[in-house]
Amino acid sequence: MEIDQEPQPQSSDNTNINMTQQPQDPRIKDYRWWFRVILYIIFLLAGQSFSLLLERLYYDKGGNSKWMISFVQSCGFPLLLPLICYFKSKENFKNIFNINDNNSSIIKPRNFTIYLGFGILLEGVFLMYSYGLQYLPLSTFSLICSTELGFNALFSFFLNSQKFTALIFNSVFLLTISTSLLAVDSISEDSMDIHRENYILGFIFTLCACATFSLYLALVQFCFEKVIKRETFDAILDMQFYPSLIATCACVVGLFVSGEWKILDKEMKEFDNGKMSYVVTLVCCAVTWQVCYIGMLGLVFEVSSLFANIIGSLVLPLVSTLAVLFFHDEIDGVKSMALILAIWGFLSYIYQNYLDDKKAKEVKRLCLGVSKGEVEISFEMS
Repeated sequence: MEIDQEPQPQSSDNTNINMTQQPQDPRIKDYRWWFRVILYIIFLLAGQSFSLLLERLYYDKGGNSKWMISFVQSCGFPLLLPLICYFKSKENFKNIFNINDNNSSIIKPRNFTIYLGFGILLEGVFLMYSYGLQYLPLSTFSLICSTELGFNALFSFFLNSQKFTALIFNSVFLLTISTSLLAVDSISEDSMDIHRENYILGFIFTLCACATFSLYLALVQFCFEKVIKRETFDAILDMQFYPSLIATCACVVGLFVSGEWKILDKEMKEFDNGKMSYVVTLVCCAVTWQVCYIGMLGLVFEVSSLFANIIGSLVLPLVSTLAVLFFHDEIDGVKSMALILAIWGFLSYIYQNYLDDKKAKEVKRLCLGVSKGEVEISFEMS
């Protein structure tokens, strides 16, 4: 009798635990999770839009240093220090630094390797983006960046077990066609006073930067899930702070090795709006990039790299429109068609996300029904 009675309370307890945990799924019921996701979306959209506009302003007003633009994309990491000090408790701090009574504070080799690799990877991305933004109109640059979504789908499939459905394939195909149209349209870019060789070079650099950055996001998600395994905001800050520190150091080395540091004083003096405008433009650019990266990494952490890229795609029509208003970029028929295809591909991704979410809710509802049935059966047996 005792053997028959003991499993029943355990089964009932386990069932009750499952029933109480399921409604508390943070992606459905936790409003705090939704608040964080919405906040990260705002950070990403606002940060990326203003950053691209400020970089375009830098080049249009006389700036010419690709290493300087790469530098401002990562050098704003000290702004994260107050947040790190505030959010990082002593216990979480020990997860990054190997601190105990018999050892000094050193970075764990595993985390150091991750941050080092990501820092070098990011510096390569920043430099390629700088070349692309210098040689291309902002509207064209933004449209080429739409390929990040397709690249991310590919990398997420192999690294993050992302499903590759017909809608995702349709999105990748449309974004590829969109980018191909821009390449064919390179002959008609004379109105922007851009040499064909520079346009093609900017196109290649931007495309490579998109692929590399998509790989970076997929790897970040992989590290969050498989390596770091810390569901805290300070994990996001760490993933932004340390790679940015390494990327900044690499950029400083590149700035001196390339000799571009010699022209910075002249560049500042010859900037169209004056020295103060030059400094303010770069400082604001550094701040907005940090806001953008926190939003991007936050979405990768809370949802997935694929979702972060989907939200990032929303910036493309916004930036293209703002570029026409502020920088008088021209959008001809070919660019308009490319923009329509890019939006179509984006909507395909959104619809696939809607279907996945609907299916997940149905599965949860069925599991909840099965759990209730098990509870009723256990009560009847008792």
